[in-house]
Amino acid sequence: MAFELPPLPYSRDALAPHISEETLNYHYGKHHQAYVNNLNKMIDGTDLEGKPLEEIIETAEADSSKAGLFNNAAQVWNHTFYWHSMKPGGGGKPSGAIADKIDSDFGSYDKFAEEFKGAGGGQFGSGWAWLVLKNGKLEVRKTPNAETPLTEDGATPLLTMDVWEHAYYLDYQNSRPNYMQAWLESVVNWDFANQNLADAN
Repeated sequence: MAFELPPLPYSRDALAPHISEETLNYHYGKHHQAYVNNLNKMIDGTDLEGKPLEEIIETAEADSSKAGLFNNAAQVWNHTFYWHSMKPGGGGKPSGAIADKIDSDFGSYDKFAEEFKGAGGGQFGSGWAWLVLKNGKLEVRKTPNAETPLTEDGATPLLTMDVWEHAYYLDYQNSRPNYMQAWLESVVNWDFANQNLADAN
């Protein structure tokens, strides 16, 4: 079975005005779709055809000759995870277990937000900011291009923010800081982070 573009968990205009329908038309409808199409072409007729996405990512990551396959497979996974890391009416300080964990591991939500925005803003060029759980402790990560904590032993991704220019340029032009601020204030999905935290424990 070929991979298909996973459905969005909300309508394309649901995150507006913070992330516009136009951005999702391009980002989800064009970029994410292209990664899915490329992935299907690359695995067609190979021993990876029919394998789970995570297995393809791990296999490709371990073989430098499969860099193109890794980039497309990881970007399919990263983007799917990113869409779920947002929700209409999201944003603001979290509640539940993730809130307690952020307070204990970062000192406060504000310290977490500062570190998370620092990771996103400090990622030169294209990439991602992540909240992960590793060895029972929350950590912030930044990864370039298609890199993902999924390939890091013992690291469980809880949330991600896409900081590739196509994630924000139509809405925020070259102001990545304004996008990151709006992302945390208005769209981040703490329910998703809480669920991932629960699943990891």
